[in-house]
Amino acid sequence: MVECKNCGSEKTVKSGQLRGKQRYKCKQCKYFFVEGDQRTNKKIAALKALCILFYAIGKGSYGCLGKIFDRDRSLVYHWIKQAGLDTNEPIVPEDIKEMEFDEMWHFVGSKKTSYGSSKPLTVAHGELWPGCLATVILQRLDDSIEKSGI
Repeated sequence: MVECKNCGSEKTVKSGQLRGKQRYKCKQCKYFFVEGDQRTNKKIAALKALCILFYAIGKGSYGCLGKIFDRDRSLVYHWIKQAGLDTNEPIVPEDIKEMEFDEMWHFVGSKKTSYGSSKPLTVAHGELWPGCLATVILQRLDDSIEKSGI
């Protein structure tokens, strides 16, 4: 028997034809599916890859990418979410003690320089008790930063 794409059950029955392919219905979860359903082509795969690439380098929001590639923003969101789920967690080396991050690009026009992540941050690591680690990110005060003449 054919395995259900939704629940993995083998209790499926034939349920007609769809786009020239055999359609199945799962008796357990009532899900309809087509075996070997390939609803993508090279053009859509290329659009998906470009959306993921542009989003990864910070050059577009879901709405912006949707407008550029003439796709709905929710579809772009699902493409990027699926790519994130398929990607392994990044490995951060132990010697990294401080890192800099910034707001998303579409907030650049309204960025405030008097507070927020536009100022340098201090990162402190500590172990509260065995097995319980804590990371604290602090914003430096204006009067605590002194210019050095060195």
